Amino acid sequence: MPAAEEEMPVFVKKVFAWLGIAFLIFFVALRPDGAAAMCQSIGVGLMAIFQGFGDFLTGVTA
Repeated sequence: MPAAEEEMPVFVKKVFAWLGIAFLIFFVALRPDGAAAMCQSIGVGLMAIFQGFGDFLTGVTA
């Protein structure tokens, strides 16, 4: 029985991954403007994070 208990988290991860992909396709198909805005906001957030790292490294080396 331990093998079935170990496989369950892998199965759950796969189900959540497929649900996430399906939701992403559904979201892009029905609300392309909203999906584009979400991607843009994620990009802006990532740029802010990398800018912060850059500022930190500049401060450390200066």
